[in-house]
Amino acid sequence: MLPRQSVLNESVWGKSRGLDPALPPYPLVRHLLDTAAMALHLWDVYLVGNQRARIAEGVGLVGELDRARALVGLCAGLHDIGKLSGFQFCSRRAALFLSSDLTAGSERMSTERAGHDVAGMTAAAEVLEVLGFEDDEKTGAAERVAEIIGGHHGRFHLLENGVGPDFLGGALWAGQRAAHATAVHDALGAPAAPGSFEASAAVLVTGVVILADWLVSQEGYLRQRQRTLDPSLTDHFRRVQADAATLLRDAGLAPVELVRKDFAEAYGIAGEPNPLQQSVMDELLAAVGAGSRGGIMLVTAAPGDGKSEAALEAERILSKAFGTHGYAFLLPTMATSDQMHDRVARALSNQSGEDAGLTLVHSMAWLSRAYADEDLDGEAVVTCDGDEAPAGRRRREADMRPGRWLRGSKRPLLAQFAVGTIDQALMAVLPVRHNALRMLALSNKTFIVDEAHAYDPYMQVLLGRLLNWLGFYGVPVVLLSATLPRSVGDRLIKEYLRGAGHKPKALKGQSFPAPYPGWLYVDGETGRCAQISRDRQIQQARTRNMRLGVDVERVVHGGEGGVADRIAVIGRLLDPVARGDGGTALVVCNTVGDAQETYLRIREGIDGRSHEEGGVVQLLHARFPGDVREERTAEVTEGLGRSGPRPVRRIVVATQVVEQSLDLDADIVISDLAPLSLLLQRAGRCWRHENYWQRHGYPDGRGRPGWADGPRLVVLDPLVGGGRVPVQWGEVYSEHLLGRTSRKLAEVEGGGIAIPEDVQGLVEAVHGGGGDFDWDAPGGTREAKAWAEHTGMETAERSMAALRAVPRARQVRELHDLHSLEGEEDEWEVSTRLGADSVRLLCAYAQGDGLLTLDVAGTQPLPEADARGRMPAASVRQVMRRTIPVRADWFRDAGPDALSPPSSWVEHPMLGDVRVLRQPVLRGESQAVKVGDKTLSLDQDLGLVRF
Repeated sequence: MLPRQSVLNESVWGKSRGLDPALPPYPLVRHLLDTAAMALHLWDVYLVGNQRARIAEGVGLVGELDRARALVGLCAGLHDIGKLSGFQFCSRRAALFLSSDLTAGSERMSTERAGHDVAGMTAAAEVLEVLGFEDDEKTGAAERVAEIIGGHHGRFHLLENGVGPDFLGGALWAGQRAAHATAVHDALGAPAAPGSFEASAAVLVTGVVILADWLVSQEGYLRQRQRTLDPSLTDHFRRVQADAATLLRDAGLAPVELVRKDFAEAYGIAGEPNPLQQSVMDELLAAVGAGSRGGIMLVTAAPGDGKSEAALEAERILSKAFGTHGYAFLLPTMATSDQMHDRVARALSNQSGEDAGLTLVHSMAWLSRAYADEDLDGEAVVTCDGDEAPAGRRRREADMRPGRWLRGSKRPLLAQFAVGTIDQALMAVLPVRHNALRMLALSNKTFIVDEAHAYDPYMQVLLGRLLNWLGFYGVPVVLLSATLPRSVGDRLIKEYLRGAGHKPKALKGQSFPAPYPGWLYVDGETGRCAQISRDRQIQQARTRNMRLGVDVERVVHGGEGGVADRIAVIGRLLDPVARGDGGTALVVCNTVGDAQETYLRIREGIDGRSHEEGGVVQLLHARFPGDVREERTAEVTEGLGRSGPRPVRRIVVATQVVEQSLDLDADIVISDLAPLSLLLQRAGRCWRHENYWQRHGYPDGRGRPGWADGPRLVVLDPLVGGGRVPVQWGEVYSEHLLGRTSRKLAEVEGGGIAIPEDVQGLVEAVHGGGGDFDWDAPGGTREAKAWAEHTGMETAERSMAALRAVPRARQVRELHDLHSLEGEEDEWEVSTRLGADSVRLLCAYAQGDGLLTLDVAGTQPLPEADARGRMPAASVRQVMRRTIPVRADWFRDAGPDALSPPSSWVEHPMLGDVRVLRQPVLRGESQAVKVGDKTLSLDQDLGLVRF
């Protein structure tokens, strides 16, 4: 029986916290209308054509975009219908404003504790029936709308896990739910129920609902509307429709049209585009044709060949063809993301895109110099009023909103242009809160992934799953790589095509080999392939043609000065830099400990001065405090960058942080043995800018030193002559891949490597899919064991990713499938990198009087939070910039309070998770601290030392 509709009662409140306490709370019906109006504006302005088409298609309204638009507005307008329940009594002050007929007999409503999202999901069927939505097994439209209502706080629920009838109240409350829903329905022109509602389309609709809710829930906007309520709901709806454009623009989400400039002016690069870039500019448009469901592009070229600019040129064409707004540019690490953010910012500025939303997207992005301290305090969003804090999770969430609107938690991907780590995108296909919002953000822009080879099997599966969803939504994708095995490229392309609708059986026998160097484009709808023309490919190969000299040195770690002692070998190789004509050298180590030892020993033999003192030898790795690492990265990049000034002598000792996307040029690269694809990446920092300098002149007019007659990679190989992988390397790299690399290097040593001609063949020889078990190999050999461990680990990683990831886009039946893993609540509980559990360590100084400080001199006390756990954002930033990411298992044996943060930090959303190493200060010097069976100390020159 349908609920009897009541006269709408505006004493039912929707928002209270943070508003003017002298006025009644903001009426629920007004908030519902606000959200519906904003959803309509998002449909018109924020969503792109493919998003609108996929939603219309998913609700059986192909070609009827206006009806699909109204339906999205209705879903948004009903999102908080569950607040017509016991929710009304979760705020004593707000409940005082309820009319007496609603408060009468309400005792039973307030005894149960439940979220209003779940309450809305439970009540939706009855409400929608009033609006003419009659569900049957074929359509399921009302159930889908109920799932969307239940998921508007970022997490989908099972329909059967609803709330009890007491919480929803009696007939009077049911009548109010019907009245509120009817008011929204009428304002939208009474949209009819759709004939169907596919789950994948509902994911996008949920994203729109969440975003619309957030935009109209900003405190400033709510307080303004609270003070000036319009006399009628019709006037109110008309006014909020007029306000929507300003809200979207002020949030930095209104798309900005760039003034496209020519290549040199757009990127600030002297000269003409190289043949690879020119090919994209001249030939890609014809390849794209009239495609309507996106496409995937793979760009392959050696490090330093301008793949980033080629991708941005491809984005111009793809965005125009498929109507996307801007792009997401994703990279492997925070350091590479920071650098790319600077490059993209310059490119946007050069194309009059200063007003475009550009965000840096990674977990510590707000610590970057890109954001000034005054940008950290932004307007809060009243997302709920306390009815759904998960049991046992008491940490306050209102204080740390690091930035203006777009720099708040979970919002940065929504910007028109986003640069960040791939992890932020991969969370769209993990069962974390607000994954639907991430999917909305990613599906309205071109998706660019740099260093596509840099991800392990676990991340490859997650990336493939994300590409599947992007293929379903028709999102254009660009993958960049210097060393991607064809088997991996094939898997990623096929996942995209499966999402676009191609059958797995039809794809099974297909292969998508990409030319090297060059590009391959595969149309999402037809699967048709196009690639760089043969002439342009040959021109690119000639432009970048280089023979990389490769020498292998047998080394012994800890050889104590013997002929093969690793440090002695490095010293001999560096002698021309240290004592001869000078020049630049890059020494890449596999562990931080090796880098620290190498730096100390090499520095002692040259000028004895530290990095901080301006010595010849510099040190860069990931275990420096954030602010120090940022400064050192800038110093290294400036000294070995393209524009100079170039030092007379410079030796940089580093770890893998220099492998990817850092624009460095050294006269010689010396590297520990690593898998071949990574050695090629490291070698990409050798003579990287030679062709450019040949055309435009060397920095300061000084060329290469006399001893550097060609690019040279020296590999320090401990496996030569039957040696073993050093114990301190642990599980950094697979012993199987190291062994295959060592054997392949023995074949090419002396002859060198032709760049780019030999690159793909070498990658396939070591990393290709031909590593089947050798049945003829003697049982129990080291090679056989290493192969078994390697393949077992890869299989386990892929299986773990498949278990954790959400289903493919076309396999979702219920929206709860996106959150089906028990206990997975938020980003910190699901890792995008297997085995990557880490914590942030603050190395503080315990002064003699017990004061904890950020500096050894004792002049900067640790900031304290107030009684409510709040702290100025700039103070939080000051602390977090001094933290270091370290493995969580370092502290497995530490006592429960050994590294605990100050008591006032415990409930702070950022500082509460920080581990604090309290280093005693004696006679002005910090002392090492024993943690478990290891000792830790922050050295100003070496970074965090662990021994």
